[in-house]
Amino acid sequence: MADIKSIVHYQTAEYGGIKVKLAQALDSRGITRNHLRKLTGLKYDVITRYYRADHIEMIDLDFFAKVCFVLNCEISELLEYQPPEQ
Repeated sequence: MADIKSIVHYQTAEYGGIKVKLAQALDSRGITRNHLRKLTGLKYDVITRYYRADHIEMIDLDFFAKVCFVLNCEISELLEYQPPEQ
C-alpha cells in the first residue's frame, strides 16, 4: 500500500499523462488513415484526431478496441503512460 498515491490536489504535470501512439502504429505497418477508416468504419476526422494526438482529454475505448482488433495489436502499442518529468 505504500506505492498508492492520492492525486486529489495535484496538477496534470505532477502525475503525468497518456501518450497516444496511433501514428507510430499505422506508419510502422504502412497503413494510411483512410485505409484504417475503411477497415473499421470509424470517421476519418476521429482517426485523424487520435493520429495527430490533438487536444485529447478523454479516450474512446470502443475506438481503441476496434483499432486493436484490426491491427491485431495490444493496447500498449497505441497508448503509453508517461510519468511526470522530475
